[in-house]
Amino acid sequence: MNHRTKLYVGLAVILAIVCAIVLYLSDPSIPTGSVMAVVLLCSLALIAEALALLMPNSVSGSIAFIPYLAAALIVPNWIALFGVAIVRIVLEVVVRRTAGAPLLNVAQQVVTFSCAVLIFRLAGGQSLASLSHLPLSRVTLISGLPALAAIVLSFAVNSTLVLGFIAAKSNKRFIDLWRGTYLSTIGLDILATPIVFLFAWVYVSWGAFAAAALWVPVLGLRQLQKNNLDLERHNSELLELMVKSMEARDPYTSGHSRRVQQFSVAIARGMGLSSLEIDKVSRAALLHDVGKIYEKYAPILRKPGKLSPDEWQTMQLHPTDGAELVGTMSRLHDIVPSIRHHHERWDGTGYPNGLAGETIPKISRIIAFADTIDAMTSERPYRRTLSEAEVRAEMVRCRGTQFDPSITDQILSAPIWRLLFPPAPTESIGASSLSLVSGGRVKAMRPA
Repeated sequence: MNHRTKLYVGLAVILAIVCAIVLYLSDPSIPTGSVMAVVLLCSLALIAEALALLMPNSVSGSIAFIPYLAAALIVPNWIALFGVAIVRIVLEVVVRRTAGAPLLNVAQQVVTFSCAVLIFRLAGGQSLASLSHLPLSRVTLISGLPALAAIVLSFAVNSTLVLGFIAAKSNKRFIDLWRGTYLSTIGLDILATPIVFLFAWVYVSWGAFAAAALWVPVLGLRQLQKNNLDLERHNSELLELMVKSMEARDPYTSGHSRRVQQFSVAIARGMGLSSLEIDKVSRAALLHDVGKIYEKYAPILRKPGKLSPDEWQTMQLHPTDGAELVGTMSRLHDIVPSIRHHHERWDGTGYPNGLAGETIPKISRIIAFADTIDAMTSERPYRRTLSEAEVRAEMVRCRGTQFDPSITDQILSAPIWRLLFPPAPTESIGASSLSLVSGGRVKAMRPA
């Protein structure tokens, strides 16, 4: 671990100790029957932890939070925290994660659970065990809103602690990590909020066997989600392999698709597109040149000089080939038009169909900018280097002919332009620039 991550783990451990002490001092008693409840709920949590799924950014996810938070509603004091901490320690000893992670995972669990219990009690929530004689409607009226506040806060605290560590370790933006890690599972988390409350109520009203019976279908739903996430990850890995195989044919464009993806996403975010649209932009940009994987393009891609008319005519087929290839994948049908038309021009002189204006898909118009920027910033033996000012001048010159005028104006505005061409770092900052365009040097204007 680097210095930042060590400091982060240390602060998390100190915070966990403080939270545990505060929780104990606020109520040091051991309510009757609390130990048995904690043991059972922690046992159910262990089962869920054993079925944890791997999420993006190497984050492990499970539905163990349901029995954990149910314990917070049933036994909102230090004895439940003790049980939860013991479960986490056992898991870390058995799993034997990398150095530093065990301490963080235990600390994160302690802080999350302590915050949930404290906010539940501060919001006026009463232990559901003390309300077992009341109907569900009455229990909900008394402790429903405090439980909701506790559950929502626990989600926020947990994700902040986990992603904060990843951000400190990888130097990535927190919001980007959140999108990539939790966005795909947020629907289940929202659904789980009332499930936690219902699960706790079933336990105190109907007993341990009823709670265990309810736990079975909940685990089944989680396993279904796990299978879906595994399938998505395998599909993504397959697409990455296809892209790398295609780029391996041309030493000058290695990494081209990934860079175009980064530029396209930066432009899309700067334009204020929704998360769903940005995701489509990202996938389409990554796969925009996948048609070049066919053998007929191999000798052309390896050619170091300019292309002959016949070779250029062949290369103009790659958007159609790529669209047809991607179209064979049912989950990617929505980005097929974006791939097919990424070489169309605003004035209608592009290929393969000569579309013009807004008949060109918006994503294709975004990729056209990113593709051209990467062509200018990639090393070529036959392209002279342009300055940032010259690149800007070229984009202005091509406004309304090659490029969408509206998107051009947005890109040339300070917010988006600074994402693509950030100011040169000062000497005191060193070489750790997050620039998308390395060194501020660019190459001649032609899409790859």
